Amino acid sequence: MDYWKNLDTLKSYREMKNDSYSVDLKKELAGEKGAERVARYQVPMAAGLAYNYAAKQVDDKVLGQLKQLAEESCLAEKFEELYNGAVINTGEKRLVLHQLTRGQLGKAVVADGVDKRAFYLEQQQKIAAFAKKVHGGEITNENGEKFTTVIQIGIGGSDLGPRAMYLALENWAKTNGCFRMKAEFISNVDPDDAAAVLREADLGKSIFVLVSKSGTTLETLTNEAFVRNALKNAGLDASKHMIAVTSETSPLAKSSDYLAAFFMDDYIGGRYSSTSAVGGAVLSLAFGPEIFERFLEGAAAEDKLAAEKDLLKNPAMLDALIGVYERNILGYPATAVLPYSQALSRFPAHLQQVDMESNGKSVNRFGEPVQYPTGPVIFGEPGTNGQHSFYQLLHQGTDVVPIQFVGFRASQNETDVEIQGSTSQQKLCANVVAQIMAFACGKDDENRNKYFAGNRPSSIITGDRLTPESLGALLSHFENKVMFQGFAWNLNSFDQEGVQLGKVLAKRVLAHETDGALKAFSDLLDI
Repeated sequence: MDYWKNLDTLKSYREMKNDSYSVDLKKELAGEKGAERVARYQVPMAAGLAYNYAAKQVDDKVLGQLKQLAEESCLAEKFEELYNGAVINTGEKRLVLHQLTRGQLGKAVVADGVDKRAFYLEQQQKIAAFAKKVHGGEITNENGEKFTTVIQIGIGGSDLGPRAMYLALENWAKTNGCFRMKAEFISNVDPDDAAAVLREADLGKSIFVLVSKSGTTLETLTNEAFVRNALKNAGLDASKHMIAVTSETSPLAKSSDYLAAFFMDDYIGGRYSSTSAVGGAVLSLAFGPEIFERFLEGAAAEDKLAAEKDLLKNPAMLDALIGVYERNILGYPATAVLPYSQALSRFPAHLQQVDMESNGKSVNRFGEPVQYPTGPVIFGEPGTNGQHSFYQLLHQGTDVVPIQFVGFRASQNETDVEIQGSTSQQKLCANVVAQIMAFACGKDDENRNKYFAGNRPSSIITGDRLTPESLGALLSHFENKVMFQGFAWNLNSFDQEGVQLGKVLAKRVLAHETDGALKAFSDLLDI
């Protein structure tokens, strides 16, 4: 059976496209049955989370159409092929195995003569053993002192995901007595980035994690040289302060310049690598390997739900197809990710990469142009800060921007204060509830400047508290949402040729192999 077809060739899609039917959110939520709708349009997620889509422009008729689209697109069957080891990354002719870093959904996957689940588990166990030795003082600096800070050097997926996950759990770990080491991150090749981190760090008590799959990433190796120079100037032996996360075939793998090396492989893209050794090393050192394992358990539990064939029981697939409906039927160009949790301050930036690097494509998985919109623009900031910023456009701008809220009933730090009759957490939750209703229902006013049209859709993922398990489930949900959307659009969501051209041209500039406009722009910056 040929699963891989363009969206616009599917009967279910064409029927939806030709249907002028639309859902009036004002009527649905402001009416007598609004409360019933909120309770009914919700699907459980792992780790106590739930995906609520009551404020989306869907109803039973639209959901029935989306169910037909899911079946005709063979979304469940495509995911089953992926986790059973099919070559889904057609651009690079590779398997896609990031789910295997946290669990096994199907049969054993063997690649390069190796059971890949066993390989990922082995790396996790090696990282756990190393982290315990660091925490226990068996691995120390030259003076026998314990390391107190871990600093990750990497860019793209080697920075955005691990940094977002660290920040998400930092305060939780401090509150729950499992904060082991402070983590910092160096990513930008701008020397001000590394200098700022190193200026504040106690270099003698810092251990550095160099992350580069190939061992040749220009920005990462430049920052490594910057760090090594700083260690040398401080009279320290860099080889006693650095570990590598890389592939087994990279020049870093067996180098004596590192205390240890932990491995990843070509079957896990950088933006999907937070649950591999890329995130495992820094998070295990920061919080302990037990906490990283709990994070993996949350992701694995959510992956199991993504394998569910019934659309209305599969939160990631449902979220994905509602997004396809908004992009391709309703014509909305962007999606805002708005977590009402300061701990998730960098989560939108991570999702920006996961989504836009995966589905920012104008050709299908066979290299043929597609004639329909694909990945939306993703942006976001934590609430309530964003309310005092770009929400103006979200409420009254000329474009309708669907929103994905995330909210928790309790804070991580378990302390709060009551002011004017309510706690800070209650105020935070009240704000997200108010925004959902304001976007959906709007406000009539004769003064057009104060008029809100409403019918601006949103969904919300809710939970009791942001924990390692719920963070893992949240990460998995969005990774799988992006995957299902790529399947529906017939894209290869697992390569990223769009990030390569600029790198090639930068190397030409540095080698002074320039002419025309390239030379003129180089001269502007005196390169």
